[in-house]
Amino acid sequence: MMMKREDVRNVAIIAHVDHGKTTLVDSLLKQSGVFRENQEVMERVMDSNDIERERGITILSKNTAVHYKDTKINIIDTPGHADFGGEVERVLKLVNGVVLVVDAYEGVMPQTKFVLRKALELGLSVVTCINKIDRPEARPEEVEEEVLELLMDLDASEEQLDCPFVYASAKTGFAKMSLDDPSEDMAPLFQTVINHIPAPEGDPDASTQLLISTIDFNEYVGRIGVGKVDNGKIRVNQECVIVNHHEPDKFRKVKVGKLYEYEGLNKVEVQEASIGAIIAISGIADIHIGDTLCSIENPEAIPFQKISEPTIAMNFIINDSPLAGQEGKFVTSRHIRERLFRELNTDVSLRVEETDSPDCFKVSGRGELHLSVLIENMRREGFEFAVSKAEVLYHFDERNQKLEPMEIAYIDVPEEFTGAVIQKLTSRKGELQGMSPSNGGYTRLEISIPSRGLIGYRGEFMTDTKGNGIMNTAFDGYAPFKGEISYRKTGSLIAYESGESITYGLYNAQERGTLFIGAGVKVYSGMVIGQNPKAEDMEINVCKSKKLTNTRSSGADDALKLTTPKEMSLEQSLDFIDTDELLEITPLSLRIRKKVLDPTVRKRNTSNKKALG
Repeated sequence: MMMKREDVRNVAIIAHVDHGKTTLVDSLLKQSGVFRENQEVMERVMDSNDIERERGITILSKNTAVHYKDTKINIIDTPGHADFGGEVERVLKLVNGVVLVVDAYEGVMPQTKFVLRKALELGLSVVTCINKIDRPEARPEEVEEEVLELLMDLDASEEQLDCPFVYASAKTGFAKMSLDDPSEDMAPLFQTVINHIPAPEGDPDASTQLLISTIDFNEYVGRIGVGKVDNGKIRVNQECVIVNHHEPDKFRKVKVGKLYEYEGLNKVEVQEASIGAIIAISGIADIHIGDTLCSIENPEAIPFQKISEPTIAMNFIINDSPLAGQEGKFVTSRHIRERLFRELNTDVSLRVEETDSPDCFKVSGRGELHLSVLIENMRREGFEFAVSKAEVLYHFDERNQKLEPMEIAYIDVPEEFTGAVIQKLTSRKGELQGMSPSNGGYTRLEISIPSRGLIGYRGEFMTDTKGNGIMNTAFDGYAPFKGEISYRKTGSLIAYESGESITYGLYNAQERGTLFIGAGVKVYSGMVIGQNPKAEDMEINVCKSKKLTNTRSSGADDALKLTTPKEMSLEQSLDFIDTDELLEITPLSLRIRKKVLDPTVRKRNTSNKKALG
């Protein structure tokens, strides 16, 4: 018999990037007594990974639980970036409702739409929290209208349209039902979640059924499956079978090792769990997202949405430059292979394929940000390797027509930059879909563009808008191939010989373009040391010192003034490299290089290409 479990609520927090989800969870944790009175608590305690903290973004969904009065509220903090959409789709299967967080100034943004659409499609209840209402430029009433319009655009049901609105400042730690109420604590939000989000339901007497929605990984216990008990109970040492909705032949007998429930930020061991509980299970090797754990007598898989396919790929290659192996701890193809396959334990939107060469792996993901976060993590762990320029993954239809992934770019820019942005994106096969005034003198552009048209564009976008533009993208299906795009209008300045860069050589080189290195840097033949404003590549000797004569001493070099080199971040370097270049990545350095280091072979390849082209 189906029954509701009234002492539990399962809720996901969804929002656009940087609208305050993670800070909101902090406030809920602090006010539910998870921390001791005098305990020092880090800001954004849920962002556990270094990159998450530095960039202020959430990449992995996190589980936590708080108690309010007699109810346990399981909270899942989800990522807002479309690149991590695979995470969002899955965790929504665990919950009965969502708290939609919207910034009281920025209002509804593209990712708000992306995550809300997923929640509405699954029929989840919505509580809207308009956050940051204490910002001087906040406009909560207008934002409330925007949210209602969005719900109507997304075909929300009557019930979903009737969602309650709560006004909050997560940072200060208060929420209220009306803007005129006093600002006290988060109680109004807790109470709204309990009143409005349905309790989980299931049949406690039926046989066990539990869908694995996310995978955690721990060096000591291996893979940990996280899911919600849909029916029945699950106990430690119980004999179960694993089945999967998308793999009808899968039928594997397993034994439950340990069970954990979430309390605050910790996992607490339990002996058994019943309907509605969100639990973590260890001791089952090779458990995957989408698997259903069932009791042996009634194996029935729970339907599960397929994970979105990757849209772009890069090659990860062992570093074979003349400076290889000097800075990294893990440099062999075996190290790189093990690390990439280990990433598959927790990241389901990633694909890793072996290629014809044992030294090269094709890694596919949901976008440049998705892959750059993996690269940055590996770099910090001591890996040294090279990557190629990101390329999109094409599909072919039944008529063998080439299809490519498309995106909708939502761009907010000050009015004076709209012309430059539209011109750049049109040259990259973008089509303007809409243009409307936004708040604060900004213009909102909607542009449909092939995913490959955005590769390498973000850096240019920041330059073209003097750092004032905001760009967000959402995947928009596949469409027929739009024709060739030339990525870069500029050439590279290439080091002619190996050695160490010298002021004199650099002084002569800087007249040719923008340098990426200063004096005293190790270089090798074929390494890219700058950008040539003209379209062609140019070789330069930056290790050249001045010939000494009787009249001039070498000391005169000290008077030469070098312009400050342009330091390139990981993202900028990935954006900059062209299809015949690689980015060499070590824990200490980022070096751009030509794939073919030998200048003679490189010239021969170029002339052959021209002859064929």
